[in-house]
Amino acid sequence: MTATDRAATGPAVTDRTGARTEDAAAVIDGARERIDALDDRIIGLVQERMAVSAVIQDARITSGGRRVNLSRENEILARFSDALGTPGTALAMTLLELSRGRI
Repeated sequence: MTATDRAATGPAVTDRTGARTEDAAAVIDGARERIDALDDRIIGLVQERMAVSAVIQDARITSGGRRVNLSRENEILARFSDALGTPGTALAMTLLELSRGRI
């Protein structure tokens, strides 16, 4: 291993990204920036979903209905499960809980 190889695999690269080369670290850094941007969008969408759900719940309750429509929630659970498998069901449950609280 040359001095250049040792420098490329130094602690700063490994600690920051887990990569062993600067090239790999650059790829990881770029991908992480994209993931952070996606996460920001996902958080915004979840917050928007929560607000829309509050409107639905308010309309339902004001009309004399119940806060939760279990058949609709089952449709949502099935959609997420079909698209993402078992973890999708857990994700849908979390979204439902955030949007209406625990039953």
